[in-house]
Amino acid sequence: MRHRLFMLLAALTMMMAFVPWASAPVAGPTSLLSFVAVAEAASGGGAQASAPAAKVTKPAAATTWTPASRTPDGQPDIQGFWNFQTATPLERPKEFADKAILTEAEAAAVEAKAIAENDDDVLTGAPEQGNPGTYNNFWNDPGLRVVPSRRTSLIVDTPDGKMPPLTPEAQKRRAENLAYRRAHPADTWEDRGPNERCLSRPIPRILSSYKMGIQVLQVPGYVVLHYEYFHDTRIIPLDRRPHLDKSIQQWTGDSRGHWEGNTLVVDVTNFSEKETEIVRQFQGLNQKTLHLTERFTRVAPDVLNYSVTFDDPATWTRPWTLENPWRADGVQVHYEDACHEGNHGIVGILAGARADEKAAEEAAKRGSSPPLTP
Repeated sequence: MRHRLFMLLAALTMMMAFVPWASAPVAGPTSLLSFVAVAEAASGGGAQASAPAAKVTKPAAATTWTPASRTPDGQPDIQGFWNFQTATPLERPKEFADKAILTEAEAAAVEAKAIAENDDDVLTGAPEQGNPGTYNNFWNDPGLRVVPSRRTSLIVDTPDGKMPPLTPEAQKRRAENLAYRRAHPADTWEDRGPNERCLSRPIPRILSSYKMGIQVLQVPGYVVLHYEYFHDTRIIPLDRRPHLDKSIQQWTGDSRGHWEGNTLVVDVTNFSEKETEIVRQFQGLNQKTLHLTERFTRVAPDVLNYSVTFDDPATWTRPWTLENPWRADGVQVHYEDACHEGNHGIVGILAGARADEKAAEEAAKRGSSPPLTP
């Protein structure tokens, strides 16, 4: 009964996130398909409360597994609640420079280190200088296990497990972006990224310390990805329609999907230039030319393999690919993520910037250097 109630609340939350953007008043979608039809051109947002930590089981071996479950229209069933937590880093660490796969002992050591770093400082001893201990750590839920393949990095397609070098154009763009951010860290709220402003979180979702749940829904002609973080929702049509005009940019890009056997392939373009958070993740990135190819393949009842290829000749010297198997999430519900409600962080950041400016002015009058903000 509780499970059905949670699922009902989750469905109602999703529908309420979309209805305000409908072009005309409606009585409310009567099915998920009609809900998608109403919401196709819209996307909702907001975020703060995170779902409780999920206890997930060890993924089953996926070498010979074939999907038996199909949707009513005959497509491979990839629906469910998934989680992309992992202790495997995006790029290969220096200590494994020439090693693509960890031994079992090395994997166990990486996981033990992840657990130790997440331990409560109050229980393990005095925190290091500058470490606030458990303050504000209540929402963190980092990955504590490496990927099942025991790869040393999520990046699977570059020889060294690292992002390829930036092009000269991207290096210049990166330097300009960093210089601007240093000179204008918080002139207004628009100088802060959309993540801090509770607007959106970029895709692909790769690494995070909390809110790593993704719900996948399928209806005839569409796949819907509903993210726990900010409640971003991507509605992916499968009818091979062309991409939107290049002049139409969207927070999470413009997605077009199709099936290749048991794999959902999604082509993503038209990223918004206002989505500066992705530029911070991948310094020098050019949203105008970024092209993603995502692949979703269910390789076990509790594992959905996710891979994404970055192809941007204006940023990197070659395409590159990362892979992160999503694990079944036992939570089975995403609670409301109301980031805008009580977003005191932006107020504090702007107030701190004004205080720094005032201190600099006073120091200039005295002919001395202003104190450094900690």
